[in-house]
Amino acid sequence: MKKLLAPALPIALLAGLMIAAPAAAQKPLPAKLPFSPAIRVGDMLYMSGQIGQVPDGMDPHKEGFDAAVKNAMDSIGKILKDNGLDFGNVVKCTVMLDDMADWPRFNTTYVSYFEGKRLPTRSAFGADGLALGAPLEVECLASFK
Repeated sequence: MKKLLAPALPIALLAGLMIAAPAAAQKPLPAKLPFSPAIRVGDMLYMSGQIGQVPDGMDPHKEGFDAAVKNAMDSIGKILKDNGLDFGNVVKCTVMLDDMADWPRFNTTYVSYFEGKRLPTRSAFGADGLALGAPLEVECLASFK
């Protein structure tokens, strides 16, 4: 067991030397929100989940769903751009959908943001009761390398 721990120690020590710092954001969040839009740790950018806001008067699961997906993905794109990155730097996304029946429609819009780039790894699940009644939330991690 001692032999297995020895190689892990230098990695753990290096990880401890990395400093988490707020990353660039297009505009600051209101002070009352308990999170940062993005945090950089080493060569990784950890982005908070972006909810898809549905335009007023639209049904979140009908005509407003596609607009909500675009809204969430555009918000991710702005955070990436503010940090000198693009969707080609995204390595992992987590998708939360209020209604899993919306999965095919989500995928249609989602993949368009990665055209000409490799697709990141991804997890997805159904979630009942997303923030502000949003029909979806997308959270991504990106690499500066």
